[in-house]
Amino acid sequence: MSAPLIIEPATTADSCVIWLHGLGADRYDFLPVAEALQERLLRTRFVLPQAPTRAVTINGGWAMPSWYDILAMSPARAIDQAQLEQSTQAVIALIEAQRDSGIDPQRIFLAGFSQGGAVVYHTAFLRWAGPLGGIMALSTYAPSFVPDLSLSPQQQSLPVLCLHGSGDNVVLPSMGRAAYECLVQNKVAAEWKDYPMAHEVVPDEIRDIGEWLAARLD
Repeated sequence: MSAPLIIEPATTADSCVIWLHGLGADRYDFLPVAEALQERLLRTRFVLPQAPTRAVTINGGWAMPSWYDILAMSPARAIDQAQLEQSTQAVIALIEAQRDSGIDPQRIFLAGFSQGGAVVYHTAFLRWAGPLGGIMALSTYAPSFVPDLSLSPQQQSLPVLCLHGSGDNVVLPSMGRAAYECLVQNKVAAEWKDYPMAHEVVPDEIRDIGEWLAARLD
């Protein structure tokens, strides 16, 4: 995986958000969002990783930035599990690098849009055993979730902000709700917000993210 884009705050960082882009995008996709959030989060570093470029089956085999191959759209997205695991390990390496740089893991947050959010879900609830500050899941789904996630008390206490567009025709709202409801059923402190938008990010959503992060970092 290419080196991530790192946006340092104006003052010494004491917290970090690792933010994964969606299918076909790149590490610069959420740069404007990170810069806008840093106007309020003055000590938060943003780490924006870049997905590998590879063939995506559902897009005719065209190569594009992708955290994992999507083999079919139904039932419930058939994906390349090995590639999902590779991307998960890359995220874990980023968490460990931030921890080793002196950031308290309880002030490290994972965020992901669409396919990036699926990697974040898999990382936080199925692979990472240590503490984290929280999860932001934007317009995403959880292809690796099962009804019983067998979560630790630490994972159950992890705050999760689930954000979705009511008009999303790429990742249907029902897919996002299914992930959210699975977390709630497994006693995770998840919160759901939807917006009158498609498969995108809107200013009201960024404002809500800023408030949610500030409440946990200030």
